[in-house]
Amino acid sequence: MRARRRPVSAALPVFPWDTLAEVTATARAHPGGIVDLSVGTPVDEVAPVIREALAAASGAPGYPTTAGTPALRAAAVSALRRRYGVTGLAEQSVLPVVGTKELIAWLPTLLGVGADDVVVVPELAYPTYDVGARLAGARVIPADSVTQLGPESPAVLFINSPSNPTGKVLGRDHLRKVVEWARERGTLVVSDECYLGLAWEAEPTSVLHDSVSGGDHTGLLAVHSLSKTSSLAGYRAGFVAGDPDVVAELLAVRKHAGMMVPTPVQAAMVAALDDDAHELDQRQRYARRRDVLLAAMRSADFTVDDSGAGLYLWATRAEPCRTTLSWLAERGILVAPGEFYGARGAQHVRVALTATDERINAAVERLG
Repeated sequence: MRARRRPVSAALPVFPWDTLAEVTATARAHPGGIVDLSVGTPVDEVAPVIREALAAASGAPGYPTTAGTPALRAAAVSALRRRYGVTGLAEQSVLPVVGTKELIAWLPTLLGVGADDVVVVPELAYPTYDVGARLAGARVIPADSVTQLGPESPAVLFINSPSNPTGKVLGRDHLRKVVEWARERGTLVVSDECYLGLAWEAEPTSVLHDSVSGGDHTGLLAVHSLSKTSSLAGYRAGFVAGDPDVVAELLAVRKHAGMMVPTPVQAAMVAALDDDAHELDQRQRYARRRDVLLAAMRSADFTVDDSGAGLYLWATRAEPCRTTLSWLAERGILVAPGEFYGARGAQHVRVALTATDERINAAVERLG
C-alpha cells in the first residue's frame, strides 16, 4: 500500500480571510448594511470597449497560445511605454498570465526554485509571495533579515511598489540599489507593479524603467495586472515582462503545464491596453473615493501612514488591529487587519477604496 502523503495545504498558513467570520457577521448586522472595504475587488463595470472586444472573440474554437497573440504582446509593450515610460522591451519579453496571483504563487516552482534556495519577500506584504515560496519548498526570508544570509545568494527577491497593503512607493534611488544588490548576487528581482497606475501623492516607477534598470532588463521581471486599473479581476488578465531569457523559460514550462489565457480574454486585454481613456476614468473614480474616505478616517482620529499610491489606506489608532477591526465592524464597516501582512502590521488596518460611491459615502457618514 502506498504511504499516505502529507497534504500540500499543511505547509501553508491558515487562509487569512477565513478568520474574519465574526466581525463580518457584526458588520452585516448594521441597519444600513455592510460597507465592505476589506478585499480590493473592483465594483465598477467593465468598460464597453473591453466587453465588446471580449464578445467579438467569443466564437474562437481553438486553443489559445500560451505566448499570447502578437497583438496582445504588442499592446503590452506599447502600454508600458505610454503609461510608464518603459522602453527597449521586445514583444518576446512579454507573457500573458492567468491573473497575477497565479503567476506569483507558482513563479518559484516554474523557475525550479527548491529546498536549497531562499526567496526574499517584503516585511509587510501580500501573503502570496510567501505562499509561492512555500509551494516550491524554498526558505522565506523577510527583506529586513537579508543581512543574515551572509554569502548566500537568494534565488528570487520580490518587491512591491506601490505596496499592498501600505501604499508605500519605493523611490528610484532605492529601486536602483535593490537592482544593483541583486545583480551582484545573481538574484532575480520580481517587481509586483499591479498598482503602478494608481498614483496619488507619490510617483511610482517600474523596475524596467531606464532610470532603474540602466536600460538592461537582465535579471528583472515586472508583474502587471489589469484587475485594478481596468476592473478586470473577473477576467484573470495579467502579464509579466522583462528579462527575455527568464520569460522564455516561463513560456517553455507553462506550455507543458497548459497555462493559457483564454482567447477572448486576450482580445479583451488588447482593448484594455490600447485604450487609456477608460483607465483614466477609473483612476479618477478611485481618487474621488480616496479623498472623501481619507478625510473621514482622519476626522475619526485615525492616522493614515504611507498610502501615497494604490487602492488602500494604511490606518491606525495606535491599538491592536483586531480592536480597531471590531470598532469599525460595529459601525458596519469591514476592513482587513494589518497582521494579515506581517508582524509590523499589528496596529494597522488596510482600508480598500474598492466600493461604490454610495457605500463609500455610507462609511464616511458612520465614521463622522
